[in-house]
Amino acid sequence: MSLDAVAEALDCSRQKVWRIEKGLVPVRVVDARAMCERYAVSEEMRAIVVGLAKETRAQGWWHSYGDVVPSWFSLYVGLESSASMLRQYDSELIPGLLQTREYASELFRRKNPHLSTEEREKLVAVRLQRQRVLVRRLPSAPVLTVVLSEAVLRRTIPDRAAMADQLRHLRDVSALPNVSLRVLPLAAGPPLASETGTFVLLDFPQAPGRASTEPTTVYVENLTGALYLDKPTEVAAYEHVWRDLETLTPDEAESGRMIESIIEEHHD
Repeated sequence: MSLDAVAEALDCSRQKVWRIEKGLVPVRVVDARAMCERYAVSEEMRAIVVGLAKETRAQGWWHSYGDVVPSWFSLYVGLESSASMLRQYDSELIPGLLQTREYASELFRRKNPHLSTEEREKLVAVRLQRQRVLVRRLPSAPVLTVVLSEAVLRRTIPDRAAMADQLRHLRDVSALPNVSLRVLPLAAGPPLASETGTFVLLDFPQAPGRASTEPTTVYVENLTGALYLDKPTEVAAYEHVWRDLETLTPDEAESGRMIESIIEEHHD
């Protein structure tokens, strides 16, 4: 069977099939099972392959946090840590890579008020640990480009002082050479992203003269899971939305002035 035939049968990209079969990336159990089914693998061998698939994902630091990191998000953390560039749009919340401890803690408290303090602290710890990717030295830190709706900055958490600290943190992190933060004004009107909601475009390293080991992937999260889109047509659709955002959004300097202005409002 050709890569194209398998990719079509599994409803994924040929690059994804290739990188799994070459052993270049961790393998989701659901993908391993689907491929075994397609290839008519024996039941005994399927059990072995599924066991190996689980092992390929056992090395990330996030696994030490146990059940607080769901399997569907564990995959994203792995992709995030290996990406060379991240482009994120959010119309509702400060992205996890840019959140302060207080902001993150409030979100987790609202999302699940029944969590124990210990469980909530574990979730916050995972979020803060993820942020280290922005300042790591080896491998090089990824480039992070973020577009936020102005509404995100004005949607305050109950503790207004903590919200002001969060906005100042945005300002400080955006000063990093590998971080770009731009704000989409409400006055700009509805972008094409109004139909997509929050999403992340992940690009991966490419060695000279070689194809990237991972295709560009779109990550779209919801309350109980996430979509990982890497078909060329899917990626192209989100690239089109991203270009629209870039057209509508002021540059970093003007966005920075908008953030400063909203910080001042918290002192009124």
